Amino acid sequence: MTRSLWAFVLLSIFVATPSHAARVLILGDSLGASYGMAEQSGWVALLQENLPEHEFTNGSVSGETTAGGLRRLPALLDSVAPDLVVVELGGNDGLRGFPPTQLENNLTQIITLAKKSGAKVLLSEIMVPPNYGPRYTQKFTQVYQDISKAQDIVLIPFFMQDIAPNPELMQRDGIHPNEKAQPKIANWMRPWIEKALTQ
Repeated sequence: MTRSLWAFVLLSIFVATPSHAARVLILGDSLGASYGMAEQSGWVALLQENLPEHEFTNGSVSGETTAGGLRRLPALLDSVAPDLVVVELGGNDGLRGFPPTQLENNLTQIITLAKKSGAKVLLSEIMVPPNYGPRYTQKFTQVYQDISKAQDIVLIPFFMQDIAPNPELMQRDGIHPNEKAQPKIANWMRPWIEKALTQ
């Protein structure tokens, strides 16, 4: 094998092999905690299968609010030392009718803590059902837009937008995605996470 061919092979190996196995923390609620199914069937576990070069930690808890996520975050940052934090919180704040100002304050503190730890942050948009009234739903959704701009972070569009209207992808409660929906969520989240890890 010629020297130039060897150089090409070595370069190909170098490019194809990740130089750093990133640690990814998912800070979420029941939508991330595999509610109603085995944990290995959830979208976070599927991301781990599809991106084995990275290490995913699922810090999601069913019923979690932004206040609860904020309380748990310091310990998670210490134990995981993540390179990337994906924040998927706010749904339970909305279902309980918490003020959007409280939602914004908690999310801002979560993002600030994650950034101070040296991690990159992705924020997943959350939407509440329209029966909460147009005024509340608009203010709620606007919080995510405003935080994304103020904190200069990427906002991932809500992954339930195309899933929630489809009964075949939802559990009987009409709130949580079922096992069939999990690959779709994983496919939705994957490019955002990959892009964040390569930038």
